[in-house]
Amino acid sequence: MSAPGTDEDAMMSWNPQDMPEQQSRTAVVTGANSGIGFETALALADKGARVVLACRDLAKAEAARERIHEKTGGRGEIQIVELDLASLNSVRRAADTLRERYPRLDLLINNAGVMWLRQGRTEDGFERQFGVNHLGHFALTGLLLPALRDVPDSRIVTVSSLAHKAGRLHLDNLQLDGRYGRQRAYAQSKLANLLFSLELERRLRAAEASTLSVACHPGFANTNLAESGVARESPFGVGYIARWLWPFFTQNAARGAAPTLYAATSPQVQGGGYYGPAYLKEAVGPPTLVHPSRRARDADVAARLWEQSEALTGVRYP
Repeated sequence: MSAPGTDEDAMMSWNPQDMPEQQSRTAVVTGANSGIGFETALALADKGARVVLACRDLAKAEAARERIHEKTGGRGEIQIVELDLASLNSVRRAADTLRERYPRLDLLINNAGVMWLRQGRTEDGFERQFGVNHLGHFALTGLLLPALRDVPDSRIVTVSSLAHKAGRLHLDNLQLDGRYGRQRAYAQSKLANLLFSLELERRLRAAEASTLSVACHPGFANTNLAESGVARESPFGVGYIARWLWPFFTQNAARGAAPTLYAATSPQVQGGGYYGPAYLKEAVGPPTLVHPSRRARDADVAARLWEQSEALTGVRYP
């Protein structure tokens, strides 16, 4: 496990241009066709990594690949794998393809997500936000772990959100039957991301694996994550006002990707850590170690969520 960072000045001056070269490294980034996922893939490719864009929409993924090639001058190898996190069959197909192509992986960045959706179910019958944001990534990580576990300095980075602080894990009703709310479901899924990252790190250390499990959040970033219908369906025009004002109070996706890139590449990072932007008086600062909520640090709940996730997905970790 990497040693905790002790050089605050070095950490506070960090930006994506400070990343070490990533040549010979292979990174899988879910949801890499737009927003923070795209900026993460772009920055890694610009440092020479082979980057796999794991996306649901292949046309958008191809367009993203072309943009990355254009912006990096063709540096780095960009591949595409179809992945729909709302379908466990798709997750398994993607994992099979990835293991066949890349027996060794250095980075898995669990970035893709959905936010504030209308109530609905995934192909496998899971509440959509919990199914995509947590269960899909839980299954993908377990299926890819053999390709990561013995690779020096390999990392699994799970992107959570500040919204986890409002989250409560309903272990007796994870699908929120009869209790659904857009924000409640989203916050639960983001809390699940952190509990998953915590329990994964515990298990990796117990197995003496080379891989680190790290979590991060982007801060307030202006992306297209929220479903467009939120504005239309919010009462009294509040949604429209919020969507109009949002860009004035948020950072762009490139800055939002900085904590992900820091968690994925910095030698200062510690397994089990949670990284986010530092909020300074004047602006949003570089990534730093931040504190998740008390609920996100509950090891007993993390273990119980893990058991239920294995049962729901049918994926048993090696």
